[in-house]
Amino acid sequence: MRAEDIIIKPILTEKGYDGIASKKYSFQVAKGANKTEIKLAVEKLFGVKVDSVNTSNVRGKLKRMGRNEGMTPSYKKAIVQLTEDSKPIEYFNSLS
Repeated sequence: MRAEDIIIKPILTEKGYDGIASKKYSFQVAKGANKTEIKLAVEKLFGVKVDSVNTSNVRGKLKRMGRNEGMTPSYKKAIVQLTEDSKPIEYFNSLS
């Protein structure tokens, strides 16, 4: 897989904003990607040094609209911690 296929989009939540100051970023990643592939993809796309990667599978939730029910899609989430001497990711700088 290419790096562009592994990192799908950033996850911007309140808890995610708290981690920006300590160089901890959240991304939605491809379900088949492992921690090593995620680390290499982030380093290639953003030009930073990654210290650690934590992943979790997020299950879809049941949502209703009137009498209709459906499930939101499941996805894989990666929380990436950068090294202290690494530069921050520029995309997240404008958000904090």
